[in-house]
Amino acid sequence: MLKKFYETKILPKLLNSGMKRDVLGKYRPEVIQDVSGDVLEIGFGSGLNLSYYKSVNKLYALEPSQELFDLTDKDLKESLFPIVHLKSGAENIQLPDNSVDSVVSTWVLCSVENVQEVLQEVKRVLRSGGKFFFIEHGKSNSNSLQIIQKAVTPCTRYFAGNCHLNRDIQAEFEKAGFVIDNLKQEPMKNKGLMFLSWGVAHAR
Repeated sequence: MLKKFYETKILPKLLNSGMKRDVLGKYRPEVIQDVSGDVLEIGFGSGLNLSYYKSVNKLYALEPSQELFDLTDKDLKESLFPIVHLKSGAENIQLPDNSVDSVVSTWVLCSVENVQEVLQEVKRVLRSGGKFFFIEHGKSNSNSLQIIQKAVTPCTRYFAGNCHLNRDIQAEFEKAGFVIDNLKQEPMKNKGLMFLSWGVAHAR
């Protein structure tokens, strides 16, 4: 019961506060600037990417946590494009095959239960020529930091919504049959354990 209280009453607010930090927000415009068409955003959270969408016909906002979704600041009814809330997890996306032009993920793959299942679902719902726009954090390129990431990850998984500091994001994409265009990577400033990877992926 205590764990459920933490996950529904405390964790959503902690995650929302953390994701609002300026150090993260500065990356969002670059990641999302070319997103267009019918869009699926996995891990919609409280809608922190909404203001950056410019050429969207419809947005499917996948967020299994109703508590986190309810923290959305913007009135969704006043959005310039329709927003449909999908409450399932990203391992089982409730959309038909070939149904979206773009998929967006901002700091989500670290916390899903099964990365490969999620990426296969993304491939399934993307139309031919569709693109996956992402920014994630994961395994550092420093051997010494990798050791620390591995040691700390059990704690972040428990207290930070299943967050894995040491997931190899590039390797996960390649294993799932994606090609990443213009992959960029860097450690987050003043956050040594947060190693960022971002770019645009498409299925082989």
